[in-house]
Amino acid sequence: MEKIAFMIDGKEKVEFYVLEQTRIGGTDYILVTDMEDGDGDALILKDLSKPEDKDGVYEIVSDEEEMDAVAAVFETLMEDVTFVSDDE
Repeated sequence: MEKIAFMIDGKEKVEFYVLEQTRIGGTDYILVTDMEDGDGDALILKDLSKPEDKDGVYEIVSDEEEMDAVAAVFETLMEDVTFVSDDE
């Protein structure tokens, strides 16, 4: 499983494992987790990078409708994944 590092606000380095990636409507999304094995916290990140960007620029998907749509695609791609929100 690939592990990638993100810089939060150019200061704090955070590492995640990439579980899956997909492209929907011309936008790339990645599903990442904080644990290599087991039930870790997962995030769906949206690629906001522009062609001229040297590094990738990602944002956590927070729009509920977009989150539900992208989560459904990831659940289809990965049979053993089920998303549970913090509210449940």
